[in-house]
Amino acid sequence: MSVKVRGFEERDLASLLKLFNAAWKHVYEFMPLTDDELRARVQTEKTKLLVAEEEGRIVGSATYSDGYWGEEIRWLAIEGAVDSRLVKDALIAEVERMVHGEAVFTMVDSGSPEIEEWTKRGYFIDGGLYQMIAKLDGVRPVPVVPEGIVLRSMHVDEEKCLVEAVNGVFGWDRLKPDFVEKGKVESPPFDREWVHLAELGGAILSVVVAWPAVKFNHYFAAKRGYLGPAATIPEYRSKKLASALTVQAMNFLYGKGFDTVVLHTSERNLPSVKLLNSIGFEVGHAFKFLKKNIRVKS
Repeated sequence: MSVKVRGFEERDLASLLKLFNAAWKHVYEFMPLTDDELRARVQTEKTKLLVAEEEGRIVGSATYSDGYWGEEIRWLAIEGAVDSRLVKDALIAEVERMVHGEAVFTMVDSGSPEIEEWTKRGYFIDGGLYQMIAKLDGVRPVPVVPEGIVLRSMHVDEEKCLVEAVNGVFGWDRLKPDFVEKGKVESPPFDREWVHLAELGGAILSVVVAWPAVKFNHYFAAKRGYLGPAATIPEYRSKKLASALTVQAMNFLYGKGFDTVVLHTSERNLPSVKLLNSIGFEVGHAFKFLKKNIRVKS
């Protein structure tokens, strides 16, 4: 079997959509991709989609992505009727050649047998990610915050300042300047009232954004909300702002008719996990980061 790896071409879209949806149908909380979603993914900055071919037939695919967590191998999918190890090796080797920094990583389900496969390729476990979930079964008491700090929804003229505050905490563009207008279109009934913030004297100190999980709710006939991003400027951490805003956002979602809420946090962020446990969140699913050092630090 001879495998050729190349970049994505527009003519590949239909074949890749079929490949991804077939390969991932047993993935946790899987929802079929649409061609619009795949096209948007292909067009995402710092993401490159690779295609593996055998005699002109697409037999696998993967993406290289450079994002918040680092340079990553994502969307690895192999056709079921081929030598999966050979196709995976070809795709992974190509992504590794694209890495600019010192390391590359991927993410798999905690406890997955794939962890052993990645280990044999030189990868090692390097932390992980928790999906945290809480039931929304009533209004919860909002933790008390320091005097003078106001908890409220975002005003109409605050988007620019809020985006700057969130992105300043993250160190990258976690929110785009038009995220409210875009959210209205892509995640109705989202609006600025879904954006919760703590403010003191006009300065934004902490933010928690709530969302309707539109696609999940449609596909699973559910009533789930989502929280994120959440950010607090360093000098106002440990003042219960994050917990107060999270509870306020949970109460907001409950008032909108949602019965569960999810968010994601690093398993190594123990203060965040402890805080979330204290207000009713539990680990719904866990993922592991698998990392490989590509080159030695100079």
